Amino acid sequence: MASKQILLVEDNPHLYELTTSSVSVAAPDCAVVWARDGRRALDFLWARADFSHRDPSNLPDLVILDMNLPDLSGLQVLRQLRAQPRTALVPVVMLTSSRLPEDILACYRHGANGYVAKPVAFSQYRSKLLRLVQFWLEVNEAPLPL
Repeated sequence: MASKQILLVEDNPHLYELTTSSVSVAAPDCAVVWARDGRRALDFLWARADFSHRDPSNLPDLVILDMNLPDLSGLQVLRQLRAQPRTALVPVVMLTSSRLPEDILACYRHGANGYVAKPVAFSQYRSKLLRLVQFWLEVNEAPLPL
């Protein structure tokens, strides 16, 4: 079993592949769980539906959350995560194509721990992902569960 876990909430399968390959370089012992939409992400985090077999106390070390998702937006997912005591402190980094100041502000106001604009170029995307993963999984001190 991997010692670290990232929940990637991203509807683009190509970005999922690029993200997992970047994570495997930055943190080889890290597992990436993929949720293609906001509802599936919440199901995973709260151990519902397809994930009802999962231990709900085993939360990911990091959630990488796109803002523009089908069904529930990333901002709606973030609000719900922060409203529940069990998931309120899970680190969440928004990884999105929007660079609009109002989007950035809304994410921070609703409890995002970080906001990263998706670069268009493959090499820049990979570089940002490597640094993001290294910071959140190796440098940052996460709160211990109560």
